[in-house]
Amino acid sequence: QVQLVESGGGLVQPGGSLRLSCAASGSIFSLNSMGWYRQAPGKQRELVASIASGGSTNYADSVKGRFTISRDNAKNTVYLQMNSLKFEDTAVYYCNAKRISGIGVRDFWGQGTQVTVSS
Repeated sequence: QVQLVESGGGLVQPGGSLRLSCAASGSIFSLNSMGWYRQAPGKQRELVASIASGGSTNYADSVKGRFTISRDNAKNTVYLQMNSLKFEDTAVYYCNAKRISGIGVRDFWGQGTQVTVSS
């Protein structure tokens, strides 16, 4: 089992910055990737950014150039640096971890942290 604990959400003005953190614990040795998803009211959960165990990253087009995902392996923590925030970035942000095995993909989720961009 894998436990994910997010922190760092909050209220920020447009153009501002926030950094989200996700600390992983438990059976993290075989995780293939970690990332961030978000879900706005009335919308489906969408991928924001992910980072593979080898370090390659992937971003949603809407956040490219503004958000940066990184990881600290010593701390088993993944970060999402969010700059130039826009109203449309308002959502609950969820940390995700994936384990790929012969039987498929297993997803682990954090509890979510609210990010509100408002003036």
